[in-house]
Amino acid sequence: MENSSQMKKLPIISILEGEQEGIVESLLINPAGSSVDFVIFKQEEWQKSMKAIPFEKVIGIGGYAVTIENADSIIDLKEILIAGESTDKKIAALDTNVITRKGDLLGKVLGFYINKGSGKIIGLNIKLKDAEAIVLSEYVMTYGKQIIIVKEDAANNLKKTLGKNEEEIHEIIEQKENELLEDYLKMPANNEEELRLQALKEKQIELLLNKKVTKDVYSDEGTLLFAEGKVLSLEDIRSAQDAGPSIVIQLSMSVKA
Repeated sequence: MENSSQMKKLPIISILEGEQEGIVESLLINPAGSSVDFVIFKQEEWQKSMKAIPFEKVIGIGGYAVTIENADSIIDLKEILIAGESTDKKIAALDTNVITRKGDLLGKVLGFYINKGSGKIIGLNIKLKDAEAIVLSEYVMTYGKQIIIVKEDAANNLKKTLGKNEEEIHEIIEQKENELLEDYLKMPANNEEELRLQALKEKQIELLLNKKVTKDVYSDEGTLLFAEGKVLSLEDIRSAQDAGPSIVIQLSMSVKA
């Protein structure tokens, strides 16, 4: 789970080139699928044109950076516009008003909670008059650039977060993610998606195998996973993949040939 407000201004790192490609500016949402289709970013401050990365090309989203395999994943935002891709997609804007179907104002968007693997929007983090709350995606009717419209009963099903710590907020979102996962597992197998994920894992192995770790890599709980100086084996990389995308990101930024 990732909050889009925390993604903004993160550097985009190309693993193959080992270079920063730009800084995250926004997200391009597919309202029909309630998901993020593209990450939008700017390469240089002086450049007016924006670039985009298909969300499926994002290898990982960590606290320090968003990683991609290489610069070949980058496309010009104009190409999406010319192709008409934007006709059914909206740029996710913070401070967008959230109103009910009958026109009552609930609050303003502070961020979008997104599944790191699929790009699926789990919920909205919104600012109320005197609190913050989560509106789960099942209550959203329309994602607009200027206004987001929710069902009438959304106001009675807000998950208030004011006074809750990060762990409690994470539990709320994780519960919804688990529900989405259960629904996904009930769907017929998507061989294309399975092949894409397998190809991604194989590419990670190719990039990391026999590389030397340049600094200690720890789990979110503070456990040492890979010590400085260790040469990564196939088993090590698979262990990192099992630990999650954030560990793979840390590892990819902490190795040398």
